[in-house]
Amino acid sequence: MTHLHRHSQDESELLDGAMSSSSTTTRSTTTSSSSPSRNSKKKKYFLLLTSSFLLLALVASVVALVSHARANRHGGAAADTTPAHGVLRAACSSTLYPDLCYSSIADNPSLLTTVNSQKDVIHGSINISRDAVQHSYFRVQKLRAARAAGLPEREREALHDCLEMFDDTLDELRKAEADLSGYNPGAGSKTLARHAADLETLLSAAMTNQESCLDGFSHDGADRRIRKGLKGAVEHVSHMCSNALAMVINMTDGDIAAAELAEKKSSSGRSRRLLMDDVDDEGFPEWMTAADRRLLQATTVTPDVVVAADGSGNYRTVAAAVAAAPEKSSRRYVIGIKAGTYRENVDVPKKKTNIMFVGDDRTTTIITGSRNVVDGSTTFHSATVAAVGEKFLARDLTFQNTAGPSKHQAVALRVGSDLSAFYRCNIVAYQDTLYVHSLRQFFRDCYISGTVDFIFGNAAVVLQSCNIQARRPNGGQKNMVTAQGRADPNQNTGIVIQGCTISASSDLAPVVGSFPTFLGRPWKAYSRTMVMQSTITNVISPAGWHEWSGTFALNTLTYREYQNTGAGAGTASRVNWKGYKAITSAAEAQPYTPANFIAGSGWLGSTGFPFLLGL
Repeated sequence: MTHLHRHSQDESELLDGAMSSSSTTTRSTTTSSSSPSRNSKKKKYFLLLTSSFLLLALVASVVALVSHARANRHGGAAADTTPAHGVLRAACSSTLYPDLCYSSIADNPSLLTTVNSQKDVIHGSINISRDAVQHSYFRVQKLRAARAAGLPEREREALHDCLEMFDDTLDELRKAEADLSGYNPGAGSKTLARHAADLETLLSAAMTNQESCLDGFSHDGADRRIRKGLKGAVEHVSHMCSNALAMVINMTDGDIAAAELAEKKSSSGRSRRLLMDDVDDEGFPEWMTAADRRLLQATTVTPDVVVAADGSGNYRTVAAAVAAAPEKSSRRYVIGIKAGTYRENVDVPKKKTNIMFVGDDRTTTIITGSRNVVDGSTTFHSATVAAVGEKFLARDLTFQNTAGPSKHQAVALRVGSDLSAFYRCNIVAYQDTLYVHSLRQFFRDCYISGTVDFIFGNAAVVLQSCNIQARRPNGGQKNMVTAQGRADPNQNTGIVIQGCTISASSDLAPVVGSFPTFLGRPWKAYSRTMVMQSTITNVISPAGWHEWSGTFALNTLTYREYQNTGAGAGTASRVNWKGYKAITSAAEAQPYTPANFIAGSGWLGSTGFPFLLGL
């Protein structure tokens, strides 16, 4: 489904049965406007013609990147019998879009001549994807400039969001190319499992960015024409990345299986378990040094700079401290934030790596904002704090959006930072509180509260030992703890809730029977969520999970529950969807542990935060 703006629950109820059960659903909030004047109509007509021309040019230019040689193809069976064509067909057979996979390279002579292995086909697919994203970026820039004078705020923000996500996608594809170049089953500085995890993460995020771009535009609002015009080019990139992802999985799974078999034969039957680090009795990886273990238990962290609203620090605002922080830092840069309420929106962009926020205490250090969809923002842009720079950490503070339940989507914290972690943080809003947008994330001992879809996104994320509370929503609404957005079965994404408490907040508890609350609903076709070893109170309805629209995604989603306790944990009356399962086997639960689900545990040790790797 397209994320744009997910409907508030009351709007969703009105649309039940009216929406199709396709792989595209919407989260939009519609608004009405007065009739334009005659001059305004002429102006809008001119802008429409201009934007339509640019959108058509965008689609045409992107499609041309992969089909320009088709007309001059040397055709016939003879052209398809070279060794390169054979390798290409074999590699593409594992993808979801094999015809696109094959033709995009077969019709490009300069790429075809480089094909000698499956790895070469993956390289070619990533190269084509990158070129297509670059073309989309420049075309959207022109579109935004052409319509700037008469563009509504939300459309302007949505186009800006697309540019940001296209830029992130280019970085992810470049990193994937570099990682793929270093991939060598016989040698290399990284294990095969780490190569596989990194490649799958980068390509999954690249696809998520394309989805998120479209999500910024409604299906039925004034901006639907822009969305429609962008859709072809954006979906083309997503399908190319999907093909590269499928081939990566096919290649690395085979190499890992062969390596594990060889290791088992050469080590008296003991496998090295390439996909999971060995864990000691306390849950720490055996390779972790004594110094690292002491760091995990540290009670204080010395900051590089201090933010204080009263002027007693280096900066008065968090945004100012982030702006002054070093770019592409390879060492941890700590921003201490003194007690106080900081009314600002803070972006930690991708160039600001290894940033850490440390508050005095989660109850006294508060970063708060109120951006929301009703007042003209996109969901993506509404975040009070947006963390994108790699390896972002935060502890002992509150992220808050005070827009309230009537303002619909209003994000407190959006995270698109790979290998990011949050410890003892409060994340508080109503609809769409925590946007776990993409890449790998970890939350420990956090308090997260909201109403509709209040933990949502398409990251590979584990929430461990957190206090998750549903709040009292508007009348007629239902609460959804999660809305996970996996759109492709090969993406390594999902939401894992482990060892948490899921309950009602103080304002909901007295009237819990009047506001049904569910563990989640499927935002996209392959939505994946696991709730395990958690305490679930009576806040959760017996059915456990809720449909999005009719039968959409019920057969393709992956919803699991394992070893939960509490009044709301019983599974006897749970939904009977094909994609849902209450599991009892530890072996089935193991893939969702941090050691497996968020690509090994090595990076968690460097955070200085406590964590549990296994069950």
